[in-house]
Order: sequence, then C-alpha cells, then structure tokens
Amino acid sequence: MRTYPIYRDIRKGAVIWGLPISLFALLMASVIASLLIIIFSFSLGLILGLLLWNGGLYTGLARWHGHRPQIGSNFPTHLHNKKQNLLNHVQY
Repeated sequence: MRTYPIYRDIRKGAVIWGLPISLFALLMASVIASLLIIIFSFSLGLILGLLLWNGGLYTGLARWHGHRPQIGSNFPTHLHNKKQNLLNHVQY
C-alpha cells in the first residue's frame, strides 16, 4: 500500500500559482492593466510587448519568492487500492 507524507507546512500561507496572495494580486493588476491598454490602443507590437512584460513579471516574482514553476501535477490522476498489473486481460 502506498504511503503519503503528512503535510506539515500548513502555516506557510496560501499561494496561487506559486505566489503569495499579495504578489499574485500585483500580477493580476498588471494583467488587467495590460488588457485595458490592449483594448484602447490595439497594435500587434503592443500585444507582444505586454505578453512578454506579464510573462517576465511572473517569472521575476516567482524567482524572487523562491518558487520554480512546475509543469504537470504533484498528485496522481487516480487513487485506488487495485494491484498494478501489466496484463490487461486479468480481472481482480
């Protein structure tokens, strides 16, 4: 049977996308301001520049906070007690 470690970091504080709430709010304010700028002055160069700005801001804030963005999930897709068997024709 699989064992899972006990989560002891309950007092670290809430994080969204690897950022604390205050830094995440700063990132969302930048995203909303970027959307307003795009709506009122539409150009391709400006869109690409703001995408790079927001991506750089997220990367900078994540590195400053000490979080490295992780691709994928930490948790398995299915939790079950069924034995792992490579033969598909065997039923339990």
